[in-house]
Amino acid sequence: MLRILTTLALALATALAPATASAETRVRIKDIVEFEGVRGNDLVGYGLVVGLNGTGDGLRNSPFTEEALVTLLEQLGINVNGEAFRPKNVAGVIVTSDLPAFARAGSRIDVTVSAIGDASSLLGGTLIMTPLKAADGHIYAVAQGPVLAGGFSAQGDAAAITQGVPTSATVPGGARVEQEIAFDFGAMDRVRLALRDPDFTTAMRIEEAINRATGGQAARMLDSGTVDVSVSGAGMRSPAHLMARIESLDVAAARQARVVIDQRSGTIVLGADVKISSVAVSQGGLTVRVEEQPQVTMPNPFTDAAPIVLPRTGIGVDAGDQNRLALVREAATLADLVDGLNALGVGPRGMIDILKSIKTAGALHADLIVQ
Repeated sequence: MLRILTTLALALATALAPATASAETRVRIKDIVEFEGVRGNDLVGYGLVVGLNGTGDGLRNSPFTEEALVTLLEQLGINVNGEAFRPKNVAGVIVTSDLPAFARAGSRIDVTVSAIGDASSLLGGTLIMTPLKAADGHIYAVAQGPVLAGGFSAQGDAAAITQGVPTSATVPGGARVEQEIAFDFGAMDRVRLALRDPDFTTAMRIEEAINRATGGQAARMLDSGTVDVSVSGAGMRSPAHLMARIESLDVAAARQARVVIDQRSGTIVLGADVKISSVAVSQGGLTVRVEEQPQVTMPNPFTDAAPIVLPRTGIGVDAGDQNRLALVREAATLADLVDGLNALGVGPRGMIDILKSIKTAGALHADLIVQ
């Protein structure tokens, strides 16, 4: 069972600040839009991580790792067919990366490495040369290098602990671009700006900001998520000059109220514009804890009797009787909601369940996004 490690209630504005001010934060155009044609491409590959401290795949349970390792060694001139080959310091992994726009041959990009077998940790391993392919099946980069795992796992005879995800790691700058993606950006006469969070108000403000900066009517809002800009209408020599001119313009970005929940890490992010209707909240649960503490009874001296193990079991039950009912008032703000839930002594998992229930009851006036 995945443990909830952290819970964050991130306020984007103070409770005393007006809602309109938090909803209209001025940001650069480049931070809220994607430029047509200026995007990354997903890359993926299968590789091997070696040098693990006995935390690799069990080759009997992960035959694909053994096959890949045998193939790799044969390419290096080492024949291991028919040998009793069962190393525990190798793990089969899926390697993913994003090839940035305009990436040139020879430049380096970061990669993410994820175990697909029964390896328990990638800590201290090294990724062996792995070709990375795009959706068209062509190889665009090759990855290799030491992996950096953020978690750890420890185990004893009667207990085990895992913090983070030690089976997923990164290789900063671990892939070298071998092939460029053909795209003639300079031949474009029109550039479209795609808003990451479509909003009619924000799109109109982007249109007005660009037209003021270029002194004409080069920009035109097509819908809530698209603004079309003419390169020649803006008096620019190329799309690159146009982008350099407009990407740093400031606009007041309107945004929707949102609550984002990451169930894997237990992270909760609530925007300052979140509003709650009048609702009563009660949280409780039944917890049963069973502990085994066997006791060993030793026989009398100079006898042939064997030691006797007497089982001792302790059972504790917490019915949550101390939990109370809290009332969240009409038009409550982010601070009111967090204070009310904290007053109940609600933990990370309980807070996530309560937010879902409030949304289902129609009292949470914000988009609830569960990741």
